[in-house]
Amino acid sequence: MAPRNKEQEAEVLQWISDVLGEKLPPGPYEDVLKDGIVLCKLINKMAPGSVKKIQERGTNFQLMENIQRFQAAVKKYGVPEEEIFQTADLFERRNIPQVTLCLYSLGRITQKHPEYDGPTLGPKMADKNERNFSEEQLRAHHGELNLQMGFNKGASQAGQGSFGNTRHM
Repeated sequence: MAPRNKEQEAEVLQWISDVLGEKLPPGPYEDVLKDGIVLCKLINKMAPGSVKKIQERGTNFQLMENIQRFQAAVKKYGVPEEEIFQTADLFERRNIPQVTLCLYSLGRITQKHPEYDGPTLGPKMADKNERNFSEEQLRAHHGELNLQMGFNKGASQAGQGSFGNTRHM
């Protein structure tokens, strides 16, 4: 498990606050996010209607449902499944760095959504960089490859002893 990074956690909380346009409740990172309410509000701000029902209070089980709704919504939004944390990672504090990874991923994925014009989190995603080569350029490159492949012509393994055929005298 990766170590926690307090700077990243502070950056995530600031980003969430900026996206929501409101101050977050005070407290440690994992406590602010634990019940899933802030997370559900976050994804609803980015993609309205993503989470239909947010449990504002209730049993642990009901609050964990907020986290599960958030997870389903960010998966649909485009966060890769392997970057989404498990409910216990947050609710039981099993893997807080995975929660941070997921939120960074969400912040990055916003860049692929032209309808989203709020703050982003983390580095800018690379744009597609298509290259088009002429037939002449492709042929020239193919000739270079053939020259490189011809370098070992005539090479053999002669002189290298074979372990299977040695006799012990």
